[in-house]
Amino acid sequence: MSTQQAFSSRWALMFAMLSMAVGTGSIWRFPRVLATNGGGTFLFPWIIFLFVWSIPLIITEFALGRAMKAGPLGSLVRLVGPKFAWMGAWIILVASFIMFYYSVVTGWVLRYFFASLTGELTRPDMNYQDFYDSFIAGHWPLVLHVICMLAVLVVIYRGVSAIERVTSILLPSLMVLVVVLTVRAMLLPGATRGLAFMFTVDWAQMTNYRIWLEALTQNAWDTGSGWGLILAYAIYMRREDDSSVNCFMLGIGNNIASLLSGVALLCTVFALMPDAEKEIVGASNAGLAFVWYPQLFVRMPGGAFFMILFFAALFMAAFVSLISMVELAVRGLQDVGFTRRRGLLLVGAVSILGGVPSAMNIKILDNQDWVWSTALIASGMMFSFVVFKYGTDAFRRRYVNLPVNQMAIGPWWNYASAVLIPLQGVVLLAWFFWQTFPEKLTKEGATLSLGERVTEWLQPIAVLNTGTVLAQWAVLLVLLLAANRWMGAKAAAQPMPPSAD
Repeated sequence: MSTQQAFSSRWALMFAMLSMAVGTGSIWRFPRVLATNGGGTFLFPWIIFLFVWSIPLIITEFALGRAMKAGPLGSLVRLVGPKFAWMGAWIILVASFIMFYYSVVTGWVLRYFFASLTGELTRPDMNYQDFYDSFIAGHWPLVLHVICMLAVLVVIYRGVSAIERVTSILLPSLMVLVVVLTVRAMLLPGATRGLAFMFTVDWAQMTNYRIWLEALTQNAWDTGSGWGLILAYAIYMRREDDSSVNCFMLGIGNNIASLLSGVALLCTVFALMPDAEKEIVGASNAGLAFVWYPQLFVRMPGGAFFMILFFAALFMAAFVSLISMVELAVRGLQDVGFTRRRGLLLVGAVSILGGVPSAMNIKILDNQDWVWSTALIASGMMFSFVVFKYGTDAFRRRYVNLPVNQMAIGPWWNYASAVLIPLQGVVLLAWFFWQTFPEKLTKEGATLSLGERVTEWLQPIAVLNTGTVLAQWAVLLVLLLAANRWMGAKAAAQPMPPSAD
C-alpha cells in the first residue's frame, strides 16, 4: 500500500477533485433537468445557487480536510467536540449508501459501453426498452457491480499515488470526449435551434418557483458539495497549495462540464428529432441514458462511433466518482482507529454486499436513490451547523483565509454558510417531501380521504414517498446516537497527523 501522503501537485489535486464532481449528475442528469425547466431560463438561477450553496460548502470542506487531516467524523470531533461525532458518521454513511447503488449504475454504463463497442446497440432490429429491461432483470448487473467495486478497491489500496494517476488520465480523457461530442453536435444542421433554446432566457418564467428549486437541487447534487468527498481529498493537500482559488475552480469547472453536456444533447436533439425535447421531460435519468440516448445516436451520421464515445465518457465519470466514495468510507473507519488496510477490507466487503439488493431489484435501487440522495441535503446542513457552532467568522479567519491563499474569502461566506445554506436546505427538504403527497388517490374506484392520503404519504414500506425516507433516516439516527459516545471517544483519541508537504 502506497505511503504517499499528499497529491504531488496542485493540478493533481484538482484533477482528483473534478473527477469526483463531474459524475453522472453532470453528464446525463443536467441536460434532462435543463430541458425540463425551460433551457436558458434554468441557467440563471442555476448559476446563482452555485455561489450560494455549492461554493460555500466546498470552501467549508476544503478548510476542514486541510486543517483537521481526518474524515468528516474525525474533523467534526476535532472542531466542535465528541458529542457531534454522529453528524460526521451521518455524512460518511449517507455517501456510502449512495455508493452501494452507484456502483451498480457504473456497471450498467460499462455494459452499455461494450454493447456500443461491439455494435450490439446499432442492430436494425434493436428494441432499446426491451434490451434495458432484460439486462437489469438478469444477473449481469450483479456481476458488473462486483467487477467495478473490485477495480475501485485496487485503486484505493494503491493509495494517493494511484488515485492521482487514475484521475490524471481519466479526467482529461473524459473532458476530451465531452468536447468532441459537443463539437460534433454543434456541427449538425439545425443545431443552432438547440443553442438558442439553451441560452435564451424567458424572464417572464423567472417567477416560477419550481425552476429555482430544480436549479438548487441540481447544484446540491452535481458538484459533490456537502457529501464529505471534497473533505476526504483535501486531507492530501500540500501545505503550500492555495485552497480558496481551488474552491472556485472546482465549482465552476464542474458547471462547465455540465454546460458542455447540455450543448451536446440539446444540439443533437433539435437537429435530429425536433420534437424530442418533449420526450426528455418525461424520461427518468436511467431511461434517458440507456433507452433514449442510443436511439438518438443511431440517427446521427457516424452515430455508432459517437455512441461509443458517450458511454466511454459516462463510464469514466461514474468510475472516478466511485473512487472518491470508497476513499471517504475508508477515511471514516480510519477516524475511529481502523488501519487503512483493515478499513479498506471492511469497506470492500460491505460495499459489495450492500450493492446486491440494488443490483437484483430496480425498485430497491430507486428507493435507495430517493432516500439517500435526499439525505445529502441534511449532510450539507450539518456542515453549516458545525461551523456555526464553532463560530462562523472565527472559522473563516482561522481555517479558510490562510496566508498561502491568493484570494481572501470575505464576510459574504459567513452569511451564506450560517443563513443561506440552512434556509435552502429546509426549503428543499420541504419541497421534496411535499411532492410525494398524493394529490388525488383512488382505491377501488373511491377517492381516499385526507387522512387516508396522509397515511399513504407516510407509509414506511414504499418505493418513493416521504414515509420511507423518514423511517430509514430514523433508524440510522437511532443507531448513530446510540454509538455516539464510542465514536466520539475513538475519534478524539486518534493522533493528529502531520500536515502534508
